[in-house]
Amino acid sequence: MSEAVETPSRAAKSKNGKARSGMTVQRVWTTAGVHPYDEVEWEARDVVMTNWRDGSINFEQRGVEFPTSWSVNATNIVTSKYFRGAVGTPEREHSLRQLIDRIAGTYRKAGEEHRYFATTADAEIFEAELTWLLLHQYFSFNSPVWFNVGTSSPQQVSACFILSVDDSMDSILDWYKEEGLIFKGGSGSGVNLSKIRSSRELLSSGGNASGPVSFMRGADASAGTIKSGGATRRAAKMVILDVDHPDVEEFIETKAREEDKIRALRDAGFDMDLGGKDIVSVQYQNANNSVRVTDEFMTAVENGTDFALRAREDGRVIERVDAKGLFHKMAKAAWECADPGIQYNDTINDWHTNPETGPITASNPCSEYLHIDNSSCNLASLNLMKFLNDDGTFDVERFVKAVEFVITAMEISISFADFPTEKIGVNTRAHRQLGIGYANLGALLMASGFAYDSDEGRAVAAAITALMTGVSYRRSAELAGVVGPYEAYALNADAHKRVMRKHAAAVDNVKTYGTMDRELLTLATTEWQRGNQIGDRNGWRNAQASVIAPTGTIGFMMDCDTTGIEPDLALVKFKKLVGGGSMQIVNQTVPRALRTLGYTEEAVEAITEYIGEHGHVVDAPSLRPEHYTVFDCAMGERSISPMGHVKMMAAVQPFVSGAISKTVNVPESASVEEFERIYFEGWKLGLKALAVYRDNCKVGQPLSAKKKEVEPVEVEKVVEYRPVRRRLPKKRESQTVSFSVAGAEGYMTSSTYPDNGLGEVFFKMSKQGSTLAGIMDAFSVAISIALQYGVPLEKYVEKFTNMRFEPAGMTDDPDIRMASSVVDYLFRRLALDYLPYGTRADLGILTAAERTAEARGEDPALVHRDEEDVDLTAMASSAPIAKVAEKLHEVMPAKIGSSTELLEAVQGKAADAPLCMTCGTKMRPAGSCYVCEGCGSTSGCS
Repeated sequence: MSEAVETPSRAAKSKNGKARSGMTVQRVWTTAGVHPYDEVEWEARDVVMTNWRDGSINFEQRGVEFPTSWSVNATNIVTSKYFRGAVGTPEREHSLRQLIDRIAGTYRKAGEEHRYFATTADAEIFEAELTWLLLHQYFSFNSPVWFNVGTSSPQQVSACFILSVDDSMDSILDWYKEEGLIFKGGSGSGVNLSKIRSSRELLSSGGNASGPVSFMRGADASAGTIKSGGATRRAAKMVILDVDHPDVEEFIETKAREEDKIRALRDAGFDMDLGGKDIVSVQYQNANNSVRVTDEFMTAVENGTDFALRAREDGRVIERVDAKGLFHKMAKAAWECADPGIQYNDTINDWHTNPETGPITASNPCSEYLHIDNSSCNLASLNLMKFLNDDGTFDVERFVKAVEFVITAMEISISFADFPTEKIGVNTRAHRQLGIGYANLGALLMASGFAYDSDEGRAVAAAITALMTGVSYRRSAELAGVVGPYEAYALNADAHKRVMRKHAAAVDNVKTYGTMDRELLTLATTEWQRGNQIGDRNGWRNAQASVIAPTGTIGFMMDCDTTGIEPDLALVKFKKLVGGGSMQIVNQTVPRALRTLGYTEEAVEAITEYIGEHGHVVDAPSLRPEHYTVFDCAMGERSISPMGHVKMMAAVQPFVSGAISKTVNVPESASVEEFERIYFEGWKLGLKALAVYRDNCKVGQPLSAKKKEVEPVEVEKVVEYRPVRRRLPKKRESQTVSFSVAGAEGYMTSSTYPDNGLGEVFFKMSKQGSTLAGIMDAFSVAISIALQYGVPLEKYVEKFTNMRFEPAGMTDDPDIRMASSVVDYLFRRLALDYLPYGTRADLGILTAAERTAEARGEDPALVHRDEEDVDLTAMASSAPIAKVAEKLHEVMPAKIGSSTELLEAVQGKAADAPLCMTCGTKMRPAGSCYVCEGCGSTSGCS
């Protein structure tokens, strides 16, 4: 292997003989005379992506060319998201070769134009090495690179932008416009609104100011519009307010109040699910909110003292508030609706390399990019599993070479990139912020036999991160010797050097536990020392180097099992198959981990089979209980504790230039006090930003909080009414319908009077405990007696549809594809079977045929169902009760659309992840965002 990927050289000669600086590039992954494409096997595939709601095709491109080693998921996402040109035209890209050539060729050309390479031969090697790394999924640029580079569109390469807003109407309107331009390019932005005067301050005209929360409405509406009409993906944005702003309490409670409104509208019958037609009537749903807290405030919380809220114009104290009470309100609002998150201002700015340029006041939507206002950051992430050797060792040498190469490529991109505003372009070129990161950390730790929530796991993660950032800054210092330091370096040299020393000193604080982390840390120490020595001479080419992004879509592009810094989602995985169809498999990381832990092949096979049947490792044959923690995941039977996530973030934070995109998930039973504890520990442990999500806290999810009681309305009695029970005859007509809701199976038997009026129902849940069976029997008797006393069926349908509790999700009924609970399903089915069309239409309950007719512009009332054609025997056998393993094998491929839905089926309960707004598939977590495995859509910005 070569000694270096690129060697800076000041003595290279151009064709005219004049000396110029440039890099010599040596081969690491490629072979001279052999093109990377010739080393892999290619095949043609058809990409046909359907909408699970109605089976309609939402994307189709046949005959696309990909390596056989690439998964169907990666093929689908790259084809639908990243291939450019109108589908069906000759200009449309149809091969991964074309896509990579478009990117690699542009980067090479820019590197030559901006004199990064010593010779043309070096440029050729650079292009070949870049092609090889992308082809073999060793790393990926962030999505805007794939969207825009090498096309006729502006060459926007950055995923993350930070804007600024001053206290003037012109500035506020500029903010709206700039956000729209950023969203149009497929990126996200963040802004701190703390400069805007509070509603408790006066305008120059004498009236009260509107306050920042009021201006958030306009920006939220703009983001919602662009999200709906964007060509690439939905908008992503962050809104921040300082904790000493007089309107901070209103800001804290804004989204919690809107969540109350959502519940009220939902209970009134409006469609308030994520993507529902009525959700647009509520505000502030298109942004993540965060409060920027100071050490002064957190110390006041710790000591139980008060804290000053200050005017924006002159800094005078408007009010002193109880710091603990304000902190409690933050935690309570986050407990209720997941917002606001928290950002630790003094910690952020203590690690700031450019304080003379200006403070860091804001972040991007996922909180990993933190830098000056009106700036941007282009990201790239390494696939860590590519560096895990077959013998379980980590390929440190190749990892170093990959980091060197990726940082060089990212640096080149700033030279040719376009930016949405002139201010952002000026600042980005002056500071050249980069954001290298990684994906597959969770898979790497499990495959290596380390528990995610363990000292050993955290040491490995810290060591990898320390080495990555150390190499990145060392390479940046070397590049500064070739093409000069970033423009703002001279102004910020002392601060930049101070932060570099802080990073280097943090390496000494990491305790090692084994060979892998020890080897990584030893080299990290060397890299930081070497890089700082070079930087003292040359300066640095980049103001920042690393972030830990969510790696949503690009994680699937690289066929990663885990995203960003996250642990594994679950031990079972949904996999699409070439030629159509899908299957459930145990994550391949699991057998690799078992072999690392020393289990025999027979034991590996038995444990893997057990996991495939049960979805977890508890009581797996031959598996020692002390190894259970290695297989703990983000969700499922054994999930990682909230503080396990916080501690992992704290372990790697000292080695990241920016911050970490990650949401700490807590169970629904978590208390407000636990939120306070997590936010407080995040400050103590030195995090820069933190968000916490409580399962089932939002209505726009598969589950939501319990409906509020509706106040009864007094009605004046005119005539006393005594109901009379009308019993069914001994022999009555009945039908039995089997059903399945999110994997929970059962039967419903309904009986009618001779005149066809419904008079009796019985609900039976299969394989449930005696308590639930008894409750369902009692519920059936209560409903039946009420029906016989004359309570109209439509009243029950009104009350029980949209009731939400587990199990909830997909059903096996073609007329009712989704149910928010078993009760919701049962009464929708009864309505379809026994209520006339006019009544059902008023309730919004239609058959699939009626909905189809309505979509076609036809009168759904003309659709007649022939009841005599209903095969009751077939209906009774449509959801057979089977063993879990058989159900996974036979039923799931027809029902499951993502790994999250598979996990729901295995563990028998729903997961709080939204449905994809593009294709309707249940999304999976990716840092503080969500990403769709079906089409690659993401709720984030990377």
